[in-house]
Amino acid sequence: MTALPTQILLLGHRGARRGGDGTPENTIAAFDLALAHGADGFEFDVRLTGDGKTILCHDPKLHRLVVRRNSLKYLLAAGSVDGEAPATLEDVLSRYRRSAFLNIEIKVRGMEDLVARAVKRARPEQYFISSFLPGVIRRLHAHDHSLLLGVLAQTRWQLRRWKTLPIRYVAPHYRLISRRLVAQLHAAGKLVITWTVNDRRRMLRAARLGVDGIISDNPRLLVETFRQ
Repeated sequence: MTALPTQILLLGHRGARRGGDGTPENTIAAFDLALAHGADGFEFDVRLTGDGKTILCHDPKLHRLVVRRNSLKYLLAAGSVDGEAPATLEDVLSRYRRSAFLNIEIKVRGMEDLVARAVKRARPEQYFISSFLPGVIRRLHAHDHSLLLGVLAQTRWQLRRWKTLPIRYVAPHYRLISRRLVAQLHAAGKLVITWTVNDRRRMLRAARLGVDGIISDNPRLLVETFRQ
């Protein structure tokens, strides 16, 4: 049996989607919970509001309002997410830039410069910016070559993009990973972070395949699997 790596990055998906207490995803409460469980950090989603601000939101709508058509102030005034006020990228960077590994996923085009400037101002100690959108990655790199970038892939067609993009991280869905793929990516100098792995058996398999990090909806289980 292949030995497990001595150190693997453990990240909560959108904080702690399966935290066990109904904590809403992509919120400060969810991020705090992931860290309380012992995770190294978390992945979260960022969108662009109608007035050119950042907001944490996975879906195109928040409170049934289209995020890109409404101002940040209006979206915040529309209500909380299960009792938790929506946060901005700047909120997260300010709070966690020294205490957590941050995987910032950009969901839409047009906010590359905004995100790049926010990251450069905050200077988080550990992070990477990821996206499914190759154009977003290229524009981030054009803005600042020093930014740590990663490409997301849910299909084999998407995965092929890693060879042509200016990235340090490759984040394939769990179904795509294999020992051969991980070895190929490592040989090219890339780090491999896989998602979304919610079963203990699959977590162990991913680790044995040699991935550098795992993203899970259940950071408590992730930490229990590898560090307790």
